[in-house]
Amino acid sequence: MSAVAVKGWCPGALRPMLSGDGLVVRIRPRAGRLDAAQAAGIAELAARYGNGLIDLTSRANLQIRGVSDEGYPPLVDGLAELGLLDADSNAEAQRNILVTPFWTAADETRSLATELEQGLASASLDLPTKFGFAIDDGNARMLAGASADIRIERDRSGGLLVRADGAQRGLSVRRSEVVQAALALAEWFVASGGVRGEKRRMAAHLAGGASVPETLRGDAEPVVRSADPAPGLYPAGAMVGVVFGQMPHQTLGDLAGCAQALRMTPWRMMLVEGMCEMPRGTDLVTDAGDPRLRVVACSGAPRCGEAHADTRMLASALARHIPPDARLHVSGCAKGCAHSGSADVTLVATDDGFDLIRRGTTRDAPVIRGLASSYLVANPSVLTGGH
Repeated sequence: MSAVAVKGWCPGALRPMLSGDGLVVRIRPRAGRLDAAQAAGIAELAARYGNGLIDLTSRANLQIRGVSDEGYPPLVDGLAELGLLDADSNAEAQRNILVTPFWTAADETRSLATELEQGLASASLDLPTKFGFAIDDGNARMLAGASADIRIERDRSGGLLVRADGAQRGLSVRRSEVVQAALALAEWFVASGGVRGEKRRMAAHLAGGASVPETLRGDAEPVVRSADPAPGLYPAGAMVGVVFGQMPHQTLGDLAGCAQALRMTPWRMMLVEGMCEMPRGTDLVTDAGDPRLRVVACSGAPRCGEAHADTRMLASALARHIPPDARLHVSGCAKGCAHSGSADVTLVATDDGFDLIRRGTTRDAPVIRGLASSYLVANPSVLTGGH
């Protein structure tokens, strides 16, 4: 497998990352929500200063792609006018918070998110940029499959708990103690050497032998995990997917024009607040049975300079061949940026073709190496073990 340049950090608005199509500028909506004016403004900025493409990431963020060096300063000015910037790049990097999209105005989700954002801004934790928090305080755990290191959840009696990712149980806390406990757990991660680990993530730290101190450990069990939601109508609005997590700026602009606000999710879907019918668009996934929902694909070549192949074209051709209970991950290189977890079938592009991995990640050993994309399209049964 070819070596790749693993940068070890994620782009931001104040710290963009250079890709094959220009600078990638990542926007982190506060409390996971954009009001209609912010969404419309992002669409306009992407058209004016980028190549018009916008990504939805697995961390519930948006990315404006194809920004030039000359276009970057006015783009940042535009984001500042929309209220989407942090004080500096360090504050931005620490504000890595996933929020369940199924909150209501009467619950505590948004206030918890605001307090955690403020707590992180005033703390000096020096956390890894991939280290994140999840506020998953509904009656079912919606974010259990999403990447996070410290989780704020409900216990089985309805109370709040703070749990280290990788631990089965968490610490029961009162509402006034939640943010303090979450920050204390983050401080312990740093002090106990988690930042020096190879993966610099909580679950890996615990798996490596670290033990959460008794004062932060607790024995409260979280509520039952829920399956990832599907496109459809919900009490708060319409949940709509974006094909492979990328859309033209016009699509975001159209949604902003008919929404009260947009709630971001880690499933490359958005909850369009206030909509009573599903929106239409060729770049949108509105059918829960759409096979493209079962496929994850990164930007691929030529959009990413690290990618060895056009992942999106292959993913589109293979989607209908994936069984309803399976997931396919097509990665342009071994980094696996679009999906860090396991998939039933993972295809990793190399200089010699695609390596095929079953029930694993991009980092696992392939069962077949060097498959041409044309062979995969002509023989899709190879994905599931056929010949």
